[in-house]
Amino acid sequence: MTSTSSSSSPAVANGQLKYDTTSNGTNGVHANHRTTTTATTTIPNGTSSSKVECNGTARLAAKTTSESSEDKEEDRSARQSLIILAAIFFTSLFAMIYVYAMFPELDESEKQYIKVPFDIEDAKQLGRVLDRYKDLYYLEVMSGIVLVYIFLQTFAIPGSLFLSILSGFLYNFPTALTLVCFCSALGATLCYLLSQLVGRRLVKHYFPEKARVWSAQVDKHREDLLSYMLFLRMTPFLPNWFINLVAPVIGVPLWPFAFGTFLGVAPPSFIAIQAGKTLYKMTSSSDAFSWTSVTLLMVFSVVSIGPAIFKRYFKSKID
Repeated sequence: MTSTSSSSSPAVANGQLKYDTTSNGTNGVHANHRTTTTATTTIPNGTSSSKVECNGTARLAAKTTSESSEDKEEDRSARQSLIILAAIFFTSLFAMIYVYAMFPELDESEKQYIKVPFDIEDAKQLGRVLDRYKDLYYLEVMSGIVLVYIFLQTFAIPGSLFLSILSGFLYNFPTALTLVCFCSALGATLCYLLSQLVGRRLVKHYFPEKARVWSAQVDKHREDLLSYMLFLRMTPFLPNWFINLVAPVIGVPLWPFAFGTFLGVAPPSFIAIQAGKTLYKMTSSSDAFSWTSVTLLMVFSVVSIGPAIFKRYFKSKID
């Protein structure tokens, strides 16, 4: 009986441990015949698998840490922005208190009427008091109106409409119109800058759908933003405070915003100032807007958007 000899040599390749066994025998087989049997045994590559798992865990942990850092940074930025906004607001509020303190000495019965008018009765009472003092303290009275108007516009506080009516009551038409347009444009610009500083998160949180819709409209009118801003200021489709807050968030440049506001508020201010001439006959702010004044506003709004419409029309014809 012929003995059989075997030799085994392990080899590791790609995480698999292989055994090559060579058997030589002559039992019923030619002596020169060689049979090679390869036995393959696969074992888990524990080290490599652990490494992959560790790498995945590390990437996940790094991603989580990164997101956590971004969230913390965003929260920190939001807190800083809110602190800046609060500082600006209270500084402006102290300025309003200073203006009130520097106002000429008033009778005790008149002090209760020196406040921001929120209805037509408040405007009437304030108009009576200021009318008594504006000739002797012309600059003080006008400065007070200007600062309060800008304060209301900057922080989107209602009441500027009644100040427009009051300006028409106190001053002649050219002075009142210039004052109202200047205050509206400057206050809206300051509100724009504040929104650019801290308002992005607030707008996206509280007005996401309106902001998205208006952003699409702005993109359509990107080449005619001045005409579009004039149109918006003359029509009631969007409130002025919303325009001031959202404009920087959706990418409206500052120059067409400010200049469009200065020109665009002129027609509505024209109506409010004219109504101020009959302040004591008014019973509500709606008395300022008759069918004639509304028609006039519509005419102005069509004229403001007309150049953009014709430009698009002729451009489509040429194309």
